[in-house]
Amino acid sequence: MDFKEYFNPELIGAFSRVLALIFLALPAVFWLSHWVNRRLSDRFSSHQGMLASKAILYAGVVMILLTLIRELGFSIGHILGAAGVAGVAIGFAAQTSLSNFISGLFLMAEKPFVVGDIIVVGETTGAVLSIDTLSVKLRTFDNQMVRIPNETIIKTETTTATRFPIRRVDLEVGIAYKEDIARVRGLLLEVAHQNPLVLEDPEPLVHMVGYGSSSVDLKFVVWCVREDWINVKNQMYEQVKKRFDDGGVEIPFPHLSLYKGEATAPIPIQLIEPEPKPRKRAAKSPAKSKGKA
Repeated sequence: MDFKEYFNPELIGAFSRVLALIFLALPAVFWLSHWVNRRLSDRFSSHQGMLASKAILYAGVVMILLTLIRELGFSIGHILGAAGVAGVAIGFAAQTSLSNFISGLFLMAEKPFVVGDIIVVGETTGAVLSIDTLSVKLRTFDNQMVRIPNETIIKTETTTATRFPIRRVDLEVGIAYKEDIARVRGLLLEVAHQNPLVLEDPEPLVHMVGYGSSSVDLKFVVWCVREDWINVKNQMYEQVKKRFDDGGVEIPFPHLSLYKGEATAPIPIQLIEPEPKPRKRAAKSPAKSKGKA
């Protein structure tokens, strides 16, 4: 019995190479992609690590697929030609995906934000989880994932809240018209200097915004490190309220005055108590009346 009729050395070699590509080369590409992502993220940024990792992963998978096709005996030239024709048809059918892909390239080149930044897109605020070729994924503060197409981010005004190391905290404060503005300004600056999270440079600032319907409106501005922004805002509101209470500064609520045609003479209001009603005498029963008779 001739085993060569059943075992072709060329076929066995091709089958061995196919198995090696599937079980050795493909896992090696995934491992290399993960390793590059981890090293570059530690050395540079998570955004650069993710981009390099995906480039290695996509390039490696494409090379392995082309090699598998060649080992299986197919002509790569014919497949690439058919893929080109199919790509044109798919391109017309998937214009939105193509637009998102091109927008993703612009985002990766411009880098208005990186993974980990907090951004505001329209009415959505969240931390950037990933910047992919078609979309950007955010995690909102209530722990929901939001997927925003890249084209939407390119066309919409996007705010990066964590772009710079420090941020400004704006506090709106209203005081009664009778209060001394200079004294209130001193109390507010005293509150700012006593908070250890508030930066001295840039220095805190208090300026008048305007005359409200019931109060003199002031704007109280302090600076802090971006990681402490929420804590500083909450603390400052609480500390300002406590300092105003201790210093006797009135925080007014809306008032309403009624006038009867004159600018300075309000409508007189007089409270009149109703007159007490006379008590009715109880009617005598017939039995008691007869007894007395």
